Amino acid sequence: MSETWAEQLDTGTGLIQLMTLVQGIYATVSERHELTPVQAKLLCVLIGGPRGMAELAQLFGVEKAALTGLMDRIEKRGLAVRSAVPGDRRAVRVTLTEAGRQTASAFHAEMGAALGRLTEPIPEGDREQFRSTVEGIIMRCRTSPSSE
Repeated sequence: MSETWAEQLDTGTGLIQLMTLVQGIYATVSERHELTPVQAKLLCVLIGGPRGMAELAQLFGVEKAALTGLMDRIEKRGLAVRSAVPGDRRAVRVTLTEAGRQTASAFHAEMGAALGRLTEPIPEGDREQFRSTVEGIIMRCRTSPSSE
Protein backbone atom coordinates (compact mmCIF):
# COMPACT_ATOMS: atom_id res chain seq x y z
CA MET A 1 0.00 0.00 0.00
CA SER A 2 1.43 3.41 -0.92
CA GLU A 3 1.90 6.19 1.61
CA THR A 4 -0.43 9.18 1.58
CA TRP A 5 0.92 12.69 1.07
CA ALA A 6 0.60 13.39 4.81
CA GLU A 7 2.60 10.26 5.66
CA GLN A 8 5.38 11.33 3.29
CA LEU A 9 5.62 14.80 4.83
CA ASP A 10 8.79 15.02 6.90
CA THR A 11 9.35 17.74 9.50
CA GLY A 12 11.56 19.89 7.27
CA THR A 13 9.13 19.79 4.36
CA GLY A 14 6.23 20.51 6.69
CA LEU A 15 8.01 23.51 8.18
CA ILE A 16 8.88 24.83 4.73
CA GLN A 17 5.27 24.51 3.61
CA LEU A 18 4.02 26.13 6.83
CA MET A 19 6.56 28.96 6.40
CA THR A 20 5.34 29.55 2.84
CA LEU A 21 1.74 29.63 4.02
CA VAL A 22 2.53 32.07 6.86
CA GLN A 23 4.60 34.29 4.53
CA GLY A 24 1.65 34.46 2.15
CA ILE A 25 -0.68 35.52 4.95
CA TYR A 26 1.93 38.03 6.16
CA ALA A 27 2.21 39.54 2.67
CA THR A 28 -1.58 39.77 2.29
CA VAL A 29 -2.07 41.41 5.69
CA SER A 30 0.87 43.76 5.03
CA GLU A 31 -0.73 44.86 1.78
CA ARG A 32 -4.05 45.53 3.51
CA HIS A 33 -2.18 47.89 5.85
CA GLU A 34 -0.38 49.50 2.89
CA LEU A 35 2.96 48.10 4.04
CA THR A 36 5.56 45.90 2.43
CA PRO A 37 6.35 42.76 4.45
CA VAL A 38 9.73 44.29 5.41
CA GLN A 39 8.05 47.51 6.60
CA ALA A 40 5.59 45.44 8.64
CA LYS A 41 8.49 43.52 10.19
CA LEU A 42 10.22 46.77 11.10
CA LEU A 43 7.09 48.13 12.79
CA CYS A 44 6.59 44.86 14.68
CA VAL A 45 10.19 44.98 15.93
CA LEU A 46 9.83 48.62 16.99
CA ILE A 47 6.57 48.02 18.86
CA GLY A 48 8.79 46.51 21.55
CA GLY A 49 10.56 49.86 21.97
CA PRO A 50 13.16 52.04 20.26
CA ARG A 51 16.11 50.33 18.59
CA GLY A 52 19.41 51.55 17.24
CA MET A 53 20.02 51.58 13.50
CA ALA A 54 23.05 49.29 13.90
CA GLU A 55 20.97 46.80 15.92
CA LEU A 56 18.18 46.89 13.31
CA ALA A 57 20.65 46.37 10.46
CA GLN A 58 22.04 43.32 12.25
CA LEU A 59 18.55 42.00 13.03
CA PHE A 60 17.50 42.37 9.38
CA GLY A 61 20.82 41.02 8.09
CA VAL A 62 21.51 44.10 5.95
CA GLU A 63 24.04 46.90 5.81
CA LYS A 64 23.09 50.16 7.52
CA ALA A 65 22.84 51.82 4.09
CA ALA A 66 20.08 49.39 3.03
CA LEU A 67 18.23 50.01 6.28
CA THR A 68 18.49 53.76 5.66
CA GLY A 69 16.36 53.43 2.52
CA LEU A 70 13.73 51.46 4.42
CA MET A 71 13.75 54.05 7.21
CA ASP A 72 13.44 56.90 4.69
CA ARG A 73 10.19 55.37 3.40
CA ILE A 74 8.80 54.60 6.87
CA GLU A 75 9.71 58.07 8.14
CA LYS A 76 8.15 59.74 5.08
CA ARG A 77 4.87 57.98 5.94
CA GLY A 78 5.08 59.29 9.51
CA LEU A 79 5.32 55.84 11.09
CA ALA A 80 8.72 56.17 12.78
CA VAL A 81 11.40 58.76 13.47
CA ARG A 82 15.16 58.68 13.78
CA SER A 83 16.91 60.62 16.50
CA ALA A 84 20.44 61.05 17.76
CA VAL A 85 21.54 59.07 20.80
CA PRO A 86 22.77 61.45 23.52
CA GLY A 87 26.47 60.98 24.13
CA ASP A 88 27.14 59.12 20.87
CA ARG A 89 27.29 61.35 17.79
CA ARG A 90 27.30 58.44 15.36
CA ALA A 91 24.47 56.40 16.87
CA VAL A 92 20.88 56.80 15.69
CA ARG A 93 17.80 55.49 17.46
CA VAL A 94 14.53 54.60 15.71
CA THR A 95 11.20 55.10 17.50
CA LEU A 96 7.64 54.54 16.37
CA THR A 97 5.36 57.55 16.14
CA GLU A 98 1.80 57.31 17.45
CA ALA A 99 0.64 56.53 13.89
CA GLY A 100 3.34 53.85 13.69
CA ARG A 101 2.21 52.31 16.99
CA GLN A 102 -1.39 52.22 15.78
CA THR A 103 -0.39 50.69 12.44
CA ALA A 104 1.87 48.11 14.10
CA SER A 105 -0.82 47.18 16.64
CA ALA A 106 -3.50 46.84 13.96
CA PHE A 107 -1.18 44.76 11.77
CA HIS A 108 -0.16 42.55 14.68
CA ALA A 109 -3.80 42.00 15.73
CA GLU A 110 -4.87 41.08 12.21
CA MET A 111 -1.92 38.69 11.81
CA GLY A 112 -2.76 37.07 15.14
CA ALA A 113 -6.37 36.58 14.09
CA ALA A 114 -5.39 35.19 10.66
CA LEU A 115 -2.88 32.76 12.16
CA GLY A 116 -5.36 31.80 14.87
CA ARG A 117 -7.78 30.74 12.13
CA LEU A 118 -5.15 28.28 10.87
CA THR A 119 -5.08 26.39 14.15
CA GLU A 120 -8.73 26.90 15.18
CA PRO A 121 -9.95 23.55 13.74
CA ILE A 122 -7.25 21.62 15.65
CA PRO A 123 -8.45 20.05 18.93
CA GLU A 124 -7.49 22.12 22.01
CA GLY A 125 -4.97 19.60 23.39
CA ASP A 126 -3.19 19.35 20.04
CA ARG A 127 -3.16 23.16 19.71
CA GLU A 128 -1.56 23.45 23.14
CA GLN A 129 1.04 20.83 22.21
CA PHE A 130 1.78 22.70 18.96
CA ARG A 131 2.08 26.02 20.83
CA SER A 132 4.41 24.45 23.39
CA THR A 133 6.56 22.84 20.69
CA VAL A 134 6.85 26.10 18.73
CA GLU A 135 7.73 27.96 21.94
CA GLY A 136 10.48 25.43 22.66
CA ILE A 137 11.94 25.79 19.17
CA ILE A 138 11.93 29.58 19.43
CA MET A 139 13.53 29.58 22.89
CA ARG A 140 16.30 27.18 21.80
CA CYS A 141 17.04 29.31 18.74
CA ARG A 142 17.21 32.49 20.82
CA THR A 143 19.55 31.01 23.41
CA SER A 144 21.97 29.10 21.20
CA PRO A 145 23.67 30.17 17.98
CA SER A 146 22.33 28.74 14.76
CA SER A 147 24.29 25.91 13.19
CA GLU A 148 23.47 26.76 9.58
